[in-house]
Amino acid sequence: MDAMSSSYNYVFMWAFAVACLAIVGLRPIAANVGLVDRPNARKKHLGDVPLIGGIAIYFTMLIVSQVFLEKSQLVNLYMISCSFMVLIGALDDFYDVSAKLRLLAQLLIASILVLGAGHALYDMGNILGLGNVNLGIVAIPVTLLAVATAINAFNMTDGIDGLVGFLGIVTFSSLCILFYWANNQELFVMSAIFVAALSAFLLFNLGGLRRIFGKIFMGDAGSMMIGLTVVWLLVLGTQNGEASFRPVTALWIIAVPLMDMFAVMHRRVKKGKSPLSADRDHLHHICIRFGFSSKSSLTIITFFAMLFAGFGLLGEHYKIHEGIMMLSFIVVFIIYDYAFIHIWKISRLLRRYKRRL
Repeated sequence: MDAMSSSYNYVFMWAFAVACLAIVGLRPIAANVGLVDRPNARKKHLGDVPLIGGIAIYFTMLIVSQVFLEKSQLVNLYMISCSFMVLIGALDDFYDVSAKLRLLAQLLIASILVLGAGHALYDMGNILGLGNVNLGIVAIPVTLLAVATAINAFNMTDGIDGLVGFLGIVTFSSLCILFYWANNQELFVMSAIFVAALSAFLLFNLGGLRRIFGKIFMGDAGSMMIGLTVVWLLVLGTQNGEASFRPVTALWIIAVPLMDMFAVMHRRVKKGKSPLSADRDHLHHICIRFGFSSKSSLTIITFFAMLFAGFGLLGEHYKIHEGIMMLSFIVVFIIYDYAFIHIWKISRLLRRYKRRL
C-alpha cells in the first residue's frame, strides 16, 4: 500500500467520524433556531427535518483539512469562498432567497477563485481536434459562469432523499481516482474528505442512523457547497501547470447534474418561462411520475452517473482523443435533451406499443 492509499484511509476515517459527530451536535441547534424543512405543497415529507447536512460537511472540511492539508493561500481562499457559500445557502434555507440574488452571490464568490487565487479555464484542451483551445481574455467570464453552473447543477439535483449525496460521492470518488493517478496528494485529500462526509450524511438521510437520531436533509448550504468544491477541484485539476487530467474528462464526471440542469432550463425557455424559475420537471421528478419509487429513481440516476463518470475515467486512462470524448458528450446530451423535451410523447408511444403487444 503506497503513502497516498494509506493517507486516504486515515482521511476517510477522520472525516467520517467528524461528520457524524457534527450532525449529531447540530441537530438540536437546528431545531432551536428553526433551520428545518417544513412540509408544503412541493415537499411531501413528514414533520420538520433539520437542514444541517451541508453545514456538518462544511465543519468536517474545516476541521479535517487542518490535520491533513498543509496551510497555503489556496486552501485559505477555498475555505473563505466555502464559508460565504454556506452562509448564502443557509440564508436561502431560512428565507428562500431569490434566484437572481443567489446567482449574483455565486458569481461574487466565484471571483475568489478567479481573481483571488488566480485560476481560470484558460486551456480547454484539444476538444476540436485542431490543437489546444486557449480562451485567452474570455477565460475569466467563462470560469465565473462555469462556477455558477456547477453550483446550480448540484443544487437542482437535491429533490429526493440521497440524490445529491450519491451524485456527490460519484464525482468526488472519480476525482480521488484522477488525483491518485496524477499523484496530486493535496487535491486527493480534499476529494476524500467529501467522499467520507457525504457517506456519513447518507447514513442520517437514508441509512440506519436515521432511525436512531432522526432524519436530516442536505439543505442549499450543502448542495451549493458541493457544486462550488467540485468546480474548484476541476479548475485546479485541469489548469494547474501540470494538469492532473484533461478538461473534457471533467464534463463526464459531472454529466448527470450538468445535463439535467441544461435540459430543464431549455424546457422552461420553450414554455416561455424564466430559466431560473422553480418547477418539478427535473429528472428525478420525471422518474417518479413514470411510476418509479424515490429509491428506484435514486438507483437509476446514480447508475447513469456512475456509467458516465466511468466512461470519462476510461477515456482519461486510455487517453482517448479529446475530440472523440467531446463529440460523445455532445451526442449524449442532444439525445438526453431531446428525450427530456419530448418525454411525455415518448411515454404515450411506449404505452400504445405495449397495448398492441
